[in-house]
This record gives sequence, C-alpha cells and structure tokens, in this order.
Amino acid sequence: MCDESIGGYLPKNTDESTNDLQSLSSPTMGCEIDDAIEVDTRSVRSRDDLINNRPGAVLRQKILSLPESPGVYLYIDKHGKVIYVGKAKRLKRRVSSYFNRIHDSAKTNVLVRNIADLRFIVVSTEEDALHLENAMIKEYKPRYNILLKDDKSYPWIVVTSEPYPRIFMTRNKGEIGGKYYGPYSNVQSAKVVMDLIRELLPIRSCRHFIDADSIRRGKTRICLDYHIKKCEAPCVGYVSESDYARHIVQARQILNGETRLLIGYLRDEMGRLSDEWRFEEAQAVKERLAIVEKFNAKSSIGGNSVDEADVFAYDETPESGYIHFMHLRHGAVVQSMSLEYRRRLAEPKEEILSMAIGEIRQRFEREYTEVIVPFMPDVEFEGVKFVIPQRGDRKKLLDVGMKNLHQFMTDREKQAEMLDPERGVKRLMERMKADFRLSVEPRHIECFDNSNIQGTNPVSSCVVFKNGRPSKRDYRHFNIKTVEGPNDFASMKEVLHRRYTRMMAEGESLPKLVVVDGGKGQLSAAVEAFEEMGIRGVVALVGIAKRLEEIYFPGDSLPLYIDKKSESLRVIQALRDEAHRFGITHHRNRRSKSQVVGALDGIKGIGERTSQALLRHFKSVKRLREATEEEIASVVGVAKARIIAEALGISGSAKD
Repeated sequence: MCDESIGGYLPKNTDESTNDLQSLSSPTMGCEIDDAIEVDTRSVRSRDDLINNRPGAVLRQKILSLPESPGVYLYIDKHGKVIYVGKAKRLKRRVSSYFNRIHDSAKTNVLVRNIADLRFIVVSTEEDALHLENAMIKEYKPRYNILLKDDKSYPWIVVTSEPYPRIFMTRNKGEIGGKYYGPYSNVQSAKVVMDLIRELLPIRSCRHFIDADSIRRGKTRICLDYHIKKCEAPCVGYVSESDYARHIVQARQILNGETRLLIGYLRDEMGRLSDEWRFEEAQAVKERLAIVEKFNAKSSIGGNSVDEADVFAYDETPESGYIHFMHLRHGAVVQSMSLEYRRRLAEPKEEILSMAIGEIRQRFEREYTEVIVPFMPDVEFEGVKFVIPQRGDRKKLLDVGMKNLHQFMTDREKQAEMLDPERGVKRLMERMKADFRLSVEPRHIECFDNSNIQGTNPVSSCVVFKNGRPSKRDYRHFNIKTVEGPNDFASMKEVLHRRYTRMMAEGESLPKLVVVDGGKGQLSAAVEAFEEMGIRGVVALVGIAKRLEEIYFPGDSLPLYIDKKSESLRVIQALRDEAHRFGITHHRNRRSKSQVVGALDGIKGIGERTSQALLRHFKSVKRLREATEEEIASVVGVAKARIIAEALGISGSAKD
C-alpha cells in the first residue's frame, strides 16, 4: 500500500458507466492503488478562491508538498470523481500552474473551479508518466481529458500455434493461441495481404485441428483446395510438417514486411531448380516471384536511404488533433493507422503527438528506433531518435503520411456532415470568421462586380451567398444611371448606395460581409459609400484582386494571402466568379438589345415593342439580318416584316 505522502490513493469513480481502477500497478510506482478515500471537505474553496483560481487551504498544502519529479496527477471533484488526469516532468511546477492565474481557456478555468482534491503518483521517467496517464484515462474516462475518438475493432492476421498452422483474419485478438500481426487500419489492406499469402503459398484454409495422430487415424478427407493446387493436403499426410513449416516461414516474412528476404529466397530457389533441370518447378517459383515483386512495388514508398522507420504525421482543427502513423520495414509500409484526439482543454499539438506515440506503442507493441515527426513531442523516449526532415526521402515519407491524414480528415468530416448538415456550415462560418477578422459569422455575404465595354452599357451585378451557398432569388442587376464613361470606382459607389439605402429603408437585414471585385481603388470607393450611409463598421467590407487572389481590408495597405486550399478562399472565389458570370450575362443581353434597337431606330412604323419582340426572338442584329422575310413575319406580322426587310435589305427567301 502506498503512503499518501508519496503518491496518495485514487478514489473510486462513482459514475456507473466507469469501471473502478483496481490494483493498477507499475514497476516504476513501487506500490499498488487499490483503495478509495473520501474527499476532504476542508479542501472546498471560498468564493474568492474559486473566482481567482486559487486553491483552498488543504489543496495549497498538498501542492506545496508535491515533489519536483516526473509523475501523474489526478484532479477530483466534490463528488469523488476523477475529472482530469495529467502527466508532468515536474509535478509541483505543473500542478501549481493551474492555480496561479486566470487561464485564457474558459474550459480550463471551469476545470480548476471544480477541483476539490488531488492525488499524484511518482514515476521514474517522463515516458513512464505518459504510459500511466494513458492507462488511467482509459480507465477513468475523465470529463476534461483529451478523448481518443476511436471505437473501431481493427482486424488482425493470426498464425496459429498448431503443428500445421492456419492463417486467417480476426478482430478478436487472443481468442486462439498464435502470433498476431496488425492491427490493420482497414479490412481491405488485411485482405490484400491474405490474398497474397493464399496466392503464393499452399497453406490450408480449413478449420480442422491437424496433428500426426489425426492424420494416422484418417479423420479428415482431401478437399477441393488440393485439386486446384491451393493446398498440399497436410490433413492426409501428403506434406511433412517440416516442409509445411517452410511455407509458414515465408508467410511470416510477408506479414513482417520482409518481402526482400522472400524475394532473395525465391530467386535462389529458382536458380537451384534450373541447375537441376527441374524447369517446370522453376517456372512455378518464377511465377510466385513475380507475384511478390509486384506486391513489393505497390507497397514500397521509402527511398534507398530509409530501411526501417516509424512516421507520425500531424494536423489539427480547433476541435481535434489528427495523427497518421506508418511503420516502414525494408522501405515498405507494413502498418498504418489514423487517429483522432478530441480536444477538451485546448491541448497543444506536442502533447497530442506524445499521446499518439504512446498509444501506437501499446497497440502495436512497437519498439521505436527512428521516428519521423513534423515537430518534437513533449515527452522524451529513451533510445528513440526523433527526426524532423526538411528534404530527402524522409520528408517524402512525411508528405505521404500527410496526404493519407488529410484523406482521413476529409472522410471524417463528410461522415459527420451526413449526420448533421449544419455541422459543415458551422465549421465553414467559423473558419471564415477567423480568416476575415470578423466579429460575427458571415452567414449572409454579398459580392459586387461591374461590367462594361469601353464605357458602353455599364451594368453591375450583386450575388448573394447564405450559409456559404448561392441564394439566387436574392441576386440583383443594376443599370448604371449617374456615371458617364468607363468609371468602375464611381459605378461601384453608386450601386452600393442604391442597394443598401433601399435595404435600410425597407427594414431588411444587412449582410455580415460585402466583397467587391477589385483592388484598392474599388475598395476605397466602397468605403466612401459605406461612410456616407453610416454603415462602415456595421458591415464588414473586403476587396479581392484577381491576379494573386489578394484580400484587401479597408485602411490596410498590405493584402492578406489566404491559403489556396482554404475553404474561406474557395467561397470568396465562388462569389467573385458568380458575380462576374451574372454581370456578363446581363451586360451581353443589354448590349444586344441596344444594338437591335439602334438598327431599327428611325424605321417608320417600327416602335419599341416591335424591337423588343425581335430582340427576344433573334437575340442579335446579326441573326435578324440573316433571317428571311417570312421568318420575321412569323414574329411581327407580314406588314411590319415587309417594312423591316426593305429597310435592312433582306430578301424574301432564305440565304444560300
């Protein structure tokens, strides 16, 4: 039993959904944890202490007595439940940091206010603290701890410990004696390995227990696999136990990723059979060799400089940290897995990476030597060399891991959005709010674009996006009324005035973000319009320049460059492109209309209504001139068609 001055006792968790931690021991702890205690009511803090994140008298005394040693600490609430488990290189310094200030994270402040007691366990190294923390988090499932979002049962491949071993896939590790390989991150990758083994080696697929006694008594019969040359029939003694064992050795080499050794063996075997003039058997070995080489080519991603390594790629969102792990042996990926850690207290990426390294070690029973990482973890692992590559083969491996990780994150997000469509919108809005320095989510965005050709028929378009998607019923066209000539700045000012003066007069809600297509000039004109209307600072305003996709803010001479892969930039680009398309379409229609009206202007007996009808039908002056008198008559009648034909020099028959 531990003395409380050394490590203290762990209270039993009163939550029925959480199991008690019983007799959890570690060689580095030097004691067992098997008793519960009541939370000392004297540790309850005053209201002033709670507000300022100060410990009570009992807590203060315990913190002062903490050692400057590696260990694990547990925070306990007034009900005796473990609400947080943490590790520390120096227990006293780490625990004290919670109680000496008001934290930036609101969740951390809530955690501190709920702490009624604490317990700690001293260990020998940081690595031991990491492993113990991992075990306790799994046992207690504390409310404020980072959560591993991984409820899958991954497949394993087992080689049984029988006289004539079987090889098959299972999700229940340890249900049968043998050597387990995996786990595999998905069923398909495990099936690929199993298919290779079955295609390459004549290993039995039946479920019978076979030994010398069962063969002697003839308890089994030859099955179809023998006749199609997929098995050598060990059940009836057609292959010796030693010969069958050689097939198992080759299968283990495949499962261990040692395909290069297998390739070397098969090449030697093929040469030996050829030298003995056993050409048919040599041909069979050659075919097996081709299968292995093909498999090896598909699975190999490491260069000549990387023979064996473990790769951890990392990326994150505000809510979660994501890890992709790959283990390479002889340049080929033999194990891989992606994990999601749900943040509870804004845990740093270094801590998440350390937890993932410890988790993978436990799951895969890994012994690390060289570990490729994007940054250093916050825990030192004895005998492990961490590499942060900047170029070369190791950097390429890290890039492959990042590619797989991004695919994993995309799949997770798609699954979540299928269950909750609003989730994707919320995430996008939060991202845009951060990227564009907004005080509110831009649920309603409007974009303006001007269109003219040498100042003729100037128009402007307004497109509206709501919740990141086009709201086409809210699109608007504007014909420029007060501006003469090609003046984009004045046109932009006029349109914004007309748009938002009317919206305010009619009591409509203004957008949260307005985007103008153009650089500093268009943005300055928009700022003037907003100031005159009194809405600058009420509605956010940005400009987007086409050349480098630069985002300009009012009063800031330096543009913002958003990541080209960012969803925020994609939405703004879609807005800009849609505004351009919508404006160009309207401009072309208006130009065609003016051309038709101009061509018919002055013809006696042809008024505006007739011109409009011809415009709707023929679309342009060119098509009108190419039409026959009969075709025009079908639109406006025989009498007006004759007048138009004479004026435009159109014959009564179709042109050849």
